[in-house]
Amino acid sequence: MTTVTARSTLADVAAAVADALHRAGIVAVLTGGACATFYSDGVYQSHDLDFIVRSGGTRRSLDEAMAAIGFARQHDRYVHPASPFFVEFPRGPLAIGDDVEITPVTIAVGRGRTLALSPTDACRDRLAAFYYWIDRQSLQVAVAIARRQRVDLTSIERWSVREGQADKFQEFKRELSRGSVVTTAVRETSSKTARAARPARTTRRSDRETPDRRRRAR
Repeated sequence: MTTVTARSTLADVAAAVADALHRAGIVAVLTGGACATFYSDGVYQSHDLDFIVRSGGTRRSLDEAMAAIGFARQHDRYVHPASPFFVEFPRGPLAIGDDVEITPVTIAVGRGRTLALSPTDACRDRLAAFYYWIDRQSLQVAVAIARRQRVDLTSIERWSVREGQADKFQEFKRELSRGSVVTTAVRETSSKTARAARPARTTRRSDRETPDRRRRAR
């Protein structure tokens, strides 16, 4: 079993959590800011890992699985005494806007592997926060992901149209076509409202006016 230490990176922690969940028979998908960090090659910097449980997860089983790698539950998150990274399990289903037909992929993280959003879905995940909460930092991160990964722009456009966000998709395309490339790290905002705009479960239409509903679910 992977050990979490003060030197563990975000990827190391993701691998440790994924392994612990697998050993406990819990199927969960990594979403949100951690995926954005990996797919933007570090342009976006997140300190939390959001996993959506798909099967096998109860409060007790999650507590036990996380305790096996040194994490303890504090309110809506799991913290480790030696690590700055924390883990949350937002309520499902796994969705981006009104789309609940999300197919996760298996990615390499640290010395392990985990189920996670695909690059295309991670890009949509960031765009959802831009679409519904006018979070321009998320637009910047979506652009960074699209510039560094192979994403399906056609499917993103179709989804955007279904969500009623065709105009904002065109703004995304304009930003993507600009010559400048984001090179400085975009750090995760620390305010509660901005953190709620991380669509980890992810963002759905019903969350547009009340982003803090997600926080209560955690």
